[in-house]
Order: sequence, then C-alpha cells, then structure tokens
Amino acid sequence: MAHAMIKSILVSEVVRMIAEKFQLSEEEAMDQFYTSGTAEALSDDETGLYGQSALFIFGLFCQEKARAFE
Repeated sequence: MAHAMIKSILVSEVVRMIAEKFQLSEEEAMDQFYTSGTAEALSDDETGLYGQSALFIFGLFCQEKARAFE
C-alpha cells in the first residue's frame, strides 16, 4: 500500500489511454484494465511496476490483449 498514490495516478493515465485506443468509455476501459494481468502485476509492490511510466504499463496491457487474440 506504500505506493498507492503513484499507482492511482498511473492507473488513471493507463485507463485514459485504453479508452482512447480502443474507443471505450472510461468505465469500460477501467473494467478492461482491472480484470487484466497487467493490473494484477501493478497491484503487487514486489514487481516494481509502479516505478514504470504509464506508457510502459499501457504497452504491457496492449501486449497482453494481443496475446489473448492469438
């Protein structure tokens, strides 16, 4: 929980990017993100993902979605 503020800022940016790229409402984008493995990894402080940029996390999310369609 030590990085909650950083994570909240990152999540809001990532959700905005998801909504824009996939033409979703913010609510739909938030649902997509919070049910992803990327969000799970971000919530685990051990991964250190909170130290990355929103764009990097968005890229991980997009890679995860692309793998789901392979």
